[in-house]
Amino acid sequence: MSPKQQRGEATAETLLDAALRVYAEAGEQGLTVGAVTRASGVSLGSLYHHFGSVDGLMNALLMRWLERLLGELLAALERSGTARTGVRAVVRAYLGFVREHPAAGMLLHSAHADRVGMAQARQLRDAQEARLSPLADWLARRVEKGEIAPLPPAVLEALVLGPVIGVARRWLAVGDVDLDEAARVLPERIWRSITT
Repeated sequence: MSPKQQRGEATAETLLDAALRVYAEAGEQGLTVGAVTRASGVSLGSLYHHFGSVDGLMNALLMRWLERLLGELLAALERSGTARTGVRAVVRAYLGFVREHPAAGMLLHSAHADRVGMAQARQLRDAQEARLSPLADWLARRVEKGEIAPLPPAVLEALVLGPVIGVARRWLAVGDVDLDEAARVLPERIWRSITT
């Protein structure tokens, strides 16, 4: 990679880091070109060069953190020996990620993320295929072994992640959920919903 390319990547990273800070402090409405350029020290021209618009920046930020979350979930699954321990690992990894990265969690569970997800569901699925394939493969292997009920993969994903996402959203929005308690209770409840 040339020095110019390295500088370009560093500039893009600086803009993404600043955008998350601005988002955490001011929300989606406060995430403006001016706010990001002030927070990053990067020129307006560089922001447009790398991302095209504030929406492009938001989408790149969303994909960055979605990639990180999926990577942590898959790493947790890979360390699990059984379907039951895999469910526990996914719940703990997801809630731990949200606790460790609350600003990113807010972004991933935001109205913006929901809008992008609804409008571009197929494109997002296709873009994440490399990350999601191991999850689908893991589920398929567990179904073949008879550890998990033979349900469609999308239904299994909803049964496993739906309650966790609900708890994470509530913790981020209201703060009246004990994540440690949720990490203890949810795995067994989820496990019961997907066993044969």
